Amino acid sequence: MITIQNTPVRWQKGGFVPAQGPQGREGSMAHAILTAHNTSADPDRLSIRFDAMASHDITYVGIIQTARASGMREFPLPYVLTNCHNSLCAVGGTINEDDHVFGLSAAKKYGGEFVPAHQAVIHSYMRERYAAPGKMLLGSDSHTRYGAYGCMAIGEGGPELARQLLCKTYDIAYPKVIAVYLTGSPRPGVGPQDVALALVGATFKSGAVKNAVMEFFGPGVAGLSMDYRSGIDVMTTETTCLSSVWQTDAQTKAALTLLGRGDSYREMAPAEGAWYDGLVTVELDKVEPMIALPFHPSNAYTIREFKANMADLLHQVDVDAARQLGVKNAPSLANKIVDGRFMADQGVIAGCSGGTYQNLKRASEILRGCATGSGAFWLSCYPGSMPINLELTKTGCIADLMAAGASIRSCFCGPCFGAGDVPANGAFSIRHSTRNFPNREGSKPGDGQISYVALMDARSIAATARMGGVLTGADELPDVPADRADEQWSYDDSAYRSRVYFGVGRPQPDAQLVFGPNIADWPEQIPLPEDLLLTCCAAIYDPVTTTDELIPSGETSSYRSNPLRLSEFALSRKDPQYVPRAKEVQAVERLRRAGQEAPEVKQALEGYDPARTGLGSFVMALKPGDGSAREQAASCQRVLGGCANIAGEYATKRYRSNVVNWGMLPFTAEGLKELDLQPGDRVYLPGIRALLEGDGDTIQAAVLRQGGTASVTLSLPGLTREERDIILAGCLINYYAE
Repeated sequence: MITIQNTPVRWQKGGFVPAQGPQGREGSMAHAILTAHNTSADPDRLSIRFDAMASHDITYVGIIQTARASGMREFPLPYVLTNCHNSLCAVGGTINEDDHVFGLSAAKKYGGEFVPAHQAVIHSYMRERYAAPGKMLLGSDSHTRYGAYGCMAIGEGGPELARQLLCKTYDIAYPKVIAVYLTGSPRPGVGPQDVALALVGATFKSGAVKNAVMEFFGPGVAGLSMDYRSGIDVMTTETTCLSSVWQTDAQTKAALTLLGRGDSYREMAPAEGAWYDGLVTVELDKVEPMIALPFHPSNAYTIREFKANMADLLHQVDVDAARQLGVKNAPSLANKIVDGRFMADQGVIAGCSGGTYQNLKRASEILRGCATGSGAFWLSCYPGSMPINLELTKTGCIADLMAAGASIRSCFCGPCFGAGDVPANGAFSIRHSTRNFPNREGSKPGDGQISYVALMDARSIAATARMGGVLTGADELPDVPADRADEQWSYDDSAYRSRVYFGVGRPQPDAQLVFGPNIADWPEQIPLPEDLLLTCCAAIYDPVTTTDELIPSGETSSYRSNPLRLSEFALSRKDPQYVPRAKEVQAVERLRRAGQEAPEVKQALEGYDPARTGLGSFVMALKPGDGSAREQAASCQRVLGGCANIAGEYATKRYRSNVVNWGMLPFTAEGLKELDLQPGDRVYLPGIRALLEGDGDTIQAAVLRQGGTASVTLSLPGLTREERDIILAGCLINYYAE
């Protein structure tokens, strides 16, 4: 089904051959796009300027505030502000709608595009209006992926977007490029999420495509519609790749023409001799309906395998729930097995991956003339944009879904991150959305709540709904409709023309920004001291730590425009004592800066010099940062006095970038399990400022703990001169202020 080759290859005469001789980068689609957007003279160190950007209402206030504090006067490139995350305005009184009002005022003042709530999911909108062959787009959401249109798109933390607003560049080492070669055609009942989950399952744990560009081509592409390609493409984020790009063809041109942008089409394909760092081969005809069990998209099995091994696989989920969520004695998922069949409680088809026209059309066909029943199972469907919703309404698909008992919702991302359709305690939800991380469905394990999300394709979710909640692969139905490669939909953007503010290139400098009472400036951050004494305030030994665990999504995100309020939720569902521990250290640091003694610190560190030794906190995690691009995963640590992270490795580049841009040291270290850092342990870093002012990348640190001391070598691999200067300054805002 999927094979991985981790050695370099060249594309030659319709096939691949082992790469011989020195590495050459020319020939790939990625190379052509990156070269066209690189402003540096160094092909190994890229300085990228993007064609357009997009942010949603969890991130754009902080980005604009950061850029504004650093001197921005207008948006220098098209910048789209969507309102698809906190659309419900259900938490915190007026604060969500206050942010939307701020966003509209910013679009007017600085010359941007503002998409009001319930109009479109951010990525649906950008596919429809901006994605085009050869372009590069940047978004403050990790699922910024428009590769199906021949467009390289990257999801990053807010500071990277602020840099573009300040006419700076996105600076990265030239990435690996991995060929993803598609053959065959999908079977009836096998949808894009099935292919995506198989791909994520095959690549995530091995790190085969980590921080690389995935380049899709091969004879299998021609048999996939644009919706199908986009459904696979958006899920590449879960492989931890940097970006993606697909070959273009007649289907791409037809789709762009229907969107009114046919003149943006250009043919893209790898050239003869194109060089790749590795090869992933996907045999589409061998992919089966899939299910990704809690608590990660890579925990993927065929539905057939799951049914054959339900008891064992569900027991492992029970074990993972107790270990990762800390919920003891939760009812076993084995209770969901009734008469040998697994019973789901909820189905959701939503967002940038699930809410496409083709997915919802297939679901409506499967459910036409049927009923989901009056039992525990219920189904909700979220079209990805108003044009999709309008077309589904015109063609009768919405009526078919409603008649079957499905609930039709607005164009909103909510269920994907816990802001809508939260399952009941103990319930099992099957979703065509992007993630099934712990807590992301909205439950609160700290309050004894626990629910579960498994990822499936819309076709199999509809098949399950048709069977009243009995888990069913779409290929088990006798009449499952097939997907056609040439399936397009009539695009009517009248809803956008009636409601969206189109102000790109037309700033109004005299317009006033409208601030709600919850919109606050970033608190002051101090430059890096000469020495540091850091206290461990959280130690996480899970194999991977997601950004949702570092700063929970869902209702928490309503406070994203108030850094101090939001920081109160940092690690709240992973380690509830993190915030009070960090605040305790921060209080002592404030006394130090005020010239007051700190006897407990003096006792811990012989020769302690308060004039040169700053006090701060750090988080230790084996592999932090998988998942969302939200900068708050790092900024909340910084607001609470965080000065560093110590990790075995960082799960994604975007999280490491957030750590750096918020002035924290992105340390890595070997042997962390053996070192066994625990909350309360202190790490002393003498001469850390001098190390960053120079070009050193390792420091011998002393670990101070009850019962003695230990030594650990901390590394700062790949830290650039600019990254050093940002940390020295205290954060990106300080760096630009200087």
